[in-house]
Formats: sequence, C-alpha cells, structure tokens
Amino acid sequence: MSMTTTEPPAAPVGHARIVYLGPVMPHWEIQSRFGARNLIDEFRQRVEARLLLLPPHDPQFRRNRERVYRDGEREGIVVEWDLGVPEEA
Repeated sequence: MSMTTTEPPAAPVGHARIVYLGPVMPHWEIQSRFGARNLIDEFRQRVEARLLLLPPHDPQFRRNRERVYRDGEREGIVVEWDLGVPEEA
C-alpha cells in the first residue's frame, strides 16, 4: 500500500500578469484580474524586488522568473507573463 497521496490542485486564489514595459525604468508592471488585494500586493512587492533592475535579456532574469513561478504556485496565484514578444517553446 502506497503512503503517498496525490491531492488535486487547489483552485487559484489570485492572478498576476507581469508585463514588460520596455528598456526604460520601471521595466515591469504587475496587474491582477482577481484575488484578495493584500495577497496580490504582497506578491507584487516580492516580484518587483526580484525583477527591479532586470530586463528579460539579462541572464539573472531566467533564474528570478522561475522563483516568481514557484512563489505564485506556493501562494495559489496564477502567474502570466507578457514580455512583448512570442515566447520560445
């Protein structure tokens, strides 16, 4: 008998769309369609701290993007990116 249980994923509690604004500061805008305001504001602060000076072509961006995804998963926030260009597969 297996001791592991697989729970169905919980319904998302919020949404964050992270938009690249261009090469001039600020580089990023975090928008939300739903979720508790304080939850989204706290998430927004963490995302801004990770991405503050990073344009998408910076090597550190890829690592921090993965951290933002993990933060969103842990918080139950759906994370969507708009980098202004089609994403690579």
